[in-house]
Amino acid sequence: MELASSLASAFDPSPLQDTCVAIDDPKAAVFVNGKFCKNPNLTVAEDFFFQGLNIPGNTENPLGFNVTTVNVDQIPGLNTLGISLVRIDYAPYGQNPPHTHPRGTEIITVLEGTLYVGFVTSNPENRLISKLLNKGDVYVFPIGLIHFQFNVGHANAVAIAALSSQNPGVITIANAVFGSNPPINPDFLAKAFQLDKKVVEYLQAHF
Repeated sequence: MELASSLASAFDPSPLQDTCVAIDDPKAAVFVNGKFCKNPNLTVAEDFFFQGLNIPGNTENPLGFNVTTVNVDQIPGLNTLGISLVRIDYAPYGQNPPHTHPRGTEIITVLEGTLYVGFVTSNPENRLISKLLNKGDVYVFPIGLIHFQFNVGHANAVAIAALSSQNPGVITIANAVFGSNPPINPDFLAKAFQLDKKVVEYLQAHF
């Protein structure tokens, strides 16, 4: 009797040299770890630098939050290093709605304010694991799981989060389901979410 098994995993590649600064022009690059990279001898400090994370983001939107992203698009030197970060600003009662990062675990630190945060485990348990965080508190959202943050305070809140990918991606659940392009068939969504079709069409119109 033969046993067959397979294992699939996705993660940022381990670097095979000190730096692999991403570059768009293949003519001025070398090909390393599946990416076009600047010649390591030509790297400069600016390839590893970002300025302005001290500046609050604009939270004047329906959800009352803003994410300032610092990934490989902002710091080319992050290429192959498997890490990035974000600043998250929350207006009073603002929220970072349920979302996932398909390629990265997130660890968040509250700098100001009070946040109610949580994540939901995978099927079939779908267990909510949540916590109230204050200034200086740290919380982890495991890779791929739906999670959220909600400012429960009367004042602005700020957090910094690090992610275990140079480009972890983000899928905001409501946007993806009700705001897809082209739209998902409303009859299907009505049955999937056990909603009236008119409610689904209303949600699709708003996303």
